[in-house]
Amino acid sequence: MGRDRSTTNNTMEITAAIKALEAVPQGLPIMIHSDSQYVIKGATQWLRGWKAKGWRKADGKPVLNQELWLQMDAAMVGRMITWKWVKGHAGHPENERVDRLANWEAVRAAAGAGTDPTPIEAAKA
Repeated sequence: MGRDRSTTNNTMEITAAIKALEAVPQGLPIMIHSDSQYVIKGATQWLRGWKAKGWRKADGKPVLNQELWLQMDAAMVGRMITWKWVKGHAGHPENERVDRLANWEAVRAAAGAGTDPTPIEAAKA
């Protein structure tokens, strides 16, 4: 868990996927659920093309979050990954929990909270 006041939702979505990949030992299959089409399509469809085009999108503009996509690319090497898109705010239990945690972090940040939650507090969120 965590927060970064100076970033975007897309940055945090990519970061979450990278952290998930890094948490699973090499050689084990992993299924990543995300409500972010940006992350799912980026990892499964766009990444190869971006690399081939020198980190340029189809419109010729630079790929946003290139450093994170480089990290994602490295984290994906040699892994058996299943990417699963879930619709956000549609009752998916884990997605709803993640949204609650993100909102909780935002409220804490706005209140100036400086401590991390205990594992029990985090589990309740």
